[in-house]
Amino acid sequence: MKITSKGQVTIAQAVREQAGLHPNCDVDFEVRDNGEVLIRLVSPAPVASVRSAFERVRGSANAPQFKGMGTDEFMAFLRG
Repeated sequence: MKITSKGQVTIAQAVREQAGLHPNCDVDFEVRDNGEVLIRLVSPAPVASVRSAFERVRGSANAPQFKGMGTDEFMAFLRG
């Protein structure tokens, strides 16, 4: 693995999956005394919260609370 001129690296897919790292998730870096660098997941992946939002409304698109609601309002509702 090489570091780009911008200081970026690509984390292998298998490592990302095993560590639960997803796009836009927050991570924290810890540099240990022996030079090792630990990458730690700080917050759960947004995918989980989006899934839970859809779970809340699954099958309820025709519910009275959504009648007349625009796309922006509905997305704001889903995002909590």
